Amino acid sequence: MTMTYTPRGVCSRRYDITLEDGVIKDIEIYGGCNGNLSGIKRLIVGRKAEEVISLLRGTTCGPRPTSCPDQISLALEKALEMEKAAV
Repeated sequence: MTMTYTPRGVCSRRYDITLEDGVIKDIEIYGGCNGNLSGIKRLIVGRKAEEVISLLRGTTCGPRPTSCPDQISLALEKALEMEKAAV
């Protein structure tokens, strides 16, 4: 299952996430800090979404109340909900 998520309050503009049985198969991140987000992608692809959510949730960026990692956790949560609803 693939879904698109529009993050809020961060530099990145869009995430395309592919999940299969709760595992992150791919994530494309548009906008934001390319090096950091490429690194995050390498770290999370192949892992269970629930594990990644718990690791990234609540991360902030300077004075902002959110960050790209935090927004990715929100996107993954939504993707999991959609995947479970489709079954």
